[in-house]
Amino acid sequence: MTTTAVRRPGRNEPCHCGSGRKYKVCCLTKDEVTDRAAHAVLAAEAPMPTADAPPTTRPPKHQTHQPWKQSSTHGFVPKMRTPRKMGGG
Repeated sequence: MTTTAVRRPGRNEPCHCGSGRKYKVCCLTKDEVTDRAAHAVLAAEAPMPTADAPPTTRPPKHQTHQPWKQSSTHGFVPKMRTPRKMGGG
């Protein structure tokens, strides 16, 4: 995919068409439409990925030795919590 590097004016600079208006008022939307169309054509020409390619998988997580994060509940005592509101009033 090759694109031509045309420097577009900033939004508040004078328009490149010579109208004397700001670029954002004059030609910004027209230029964006042509850029989208050109990008769509280039995307259509790009080769599609084949189904034979292996699926991408994540590498395994880094394992560290952390004995305090063991899955056992030994030594864990849940706190008894009272409800915020008691009584019926």
